[in-house]
Amino acid sequence: FNIDLMPVELGSFDAIIGMDWLAKYQAVIVCTEKNVRIPWGDETLIIQGDDRNWGNATRLSIISCTKTEKYVKKGFPIFLAHITTKEVEDKSEKERLEDVPIVRDFPEVFPEDLSGLPPIQPVEFQIDLVPGVAPVARAPYRLAPSEMKELAE
Repeated sequence: FNIDLMPVELGSFDAIIGMDWLAKYQAVIVCTEKNVRIPWGDETLIIQGDDRNWGNATRLSIISCTKTEKYVKKGFPIFLAHITTKEVEDKSEKERLEDVPIVRDFPEVFPEDLSGLPPIQPVEFQIDLVPGVAPVARAPYRLAPSEMKELAE
């Protein structure tokens, strides 16, 4: 397959494929199975969203290097996808986020600088108890009304 991808830092190995590309290759998105099915000759290429295998069709997923070594030793067929960015010599030809039609149609939704997801921040949250008081062992919504009244006192 030949596809033009625009690199946007998402913090994981995700690819966002447009509807035009999916239509060109007659891809079918099966939400209940979390996969995309693409006809390829007399077979079907399945891009699987999780570890379940849905049938005997060809399955594509991203696995770790260690798992790949195990599969190679067992004789499984392995496919390698190498995705690189195309270096553009002339900076005026470089694709910008504003060149994407949906971004151009709704400029008020997209910020000026969309460099990726915000940085991961630690969650700082605690509940301070009165000294000498133990936390309630049962959730309040599971208490009987009389127990709830006792808890409130």
